[in-house]
Amino acid sequence: MKCSVLVRDTNRVAHVTLRFFMFMMSFAIFELANVQNLKAKGQTTMKKNGKILLFLGSIFIGAFIIWTLLIQKVDVQPLGVNGTNIGFATINCWFHKLTGVHMKIYTITDWLGLVPIFICVIFGVIGFVQWIKRRSIHKVDYDIILLGIYYILVIFGYLIFEMIPINYRPILIEGFLEASYPSSTTLLVLCVMPTLMEQVNRRIENAIIKGIVRVLVICFSLFMVLGRLISGVHWLTDIVGSIMLSMGLFCIYKAVVYYVIKRK
Repeated sequence: MKCSVLVRDTNRVAHVTLRFFMFMMSFAIFELANVQNLKAKGQTTMKKNGKILLFLGSIFIGAFIIWTLLIQKVDVQPLGVNGTNIGFATINCWFHKLTGVHMKIYTITDWLGLVPIFICVIFGVIGFVQWIKRRSIHKVDYDIILLGIYYILVIFGYLIFEMIPINYRPILIEGFLEASYPSSTTLLVLCVMPTLMEQVNRRIENAIIKGIVRVLVICFSLFMVLGRLISGVHWLTDIVGSIMLSMGLFCIYKAVVYYVIKRK
């Protein structure tokens, strides 16, 4: 009886949380699409866009913090590998059993996780070349400098959760128990890939190239998120947390970019 009540309560909390998350995802995508399609029309437009993005970023970061706290309090059971505790245990275990473990998908997405790292290196090289040629870091394009700071913050966030594990993976990786929350690959992909699309939109005039890059970024990001979700190396809550955090960080980064453009 107690078990059935617990399951119902857990499902209710998870259902409400996921509904809220999907609503915010839809709202953010709609607003981000509007912001991307708007042409800069003076300081008023830039200020408005920046405020919208800052608001969205704050909402997602707040949702991520609440989600992280809930994972440590709601339906925590020792059902993980070696008896490790899992938050939202009922829905996490149900989803894990539903998808199973697919190590080939894990390996593919693990290798493809190098793509966003390669993109970070490319923009780092661009910034370094500009620094050398212009002989001053102050003459490096402002958006490249902001991009570097943003990438450093993303890596810093990743390292924090490696040192302070919230959840452990559902399976051992090469015999080792690894931190699982939030999904670092998902976080890296969703934080970095949108910046590629943004930089291409800013630096390239050709509409066809812009369209191709946009499609490739969206398809790659979806494949990576779904791949990590069904590979069985993460809990469902790990992926949801990564999506919230990455969207929050990217929105705040974009807000800062708009603020700097306005100042320029």
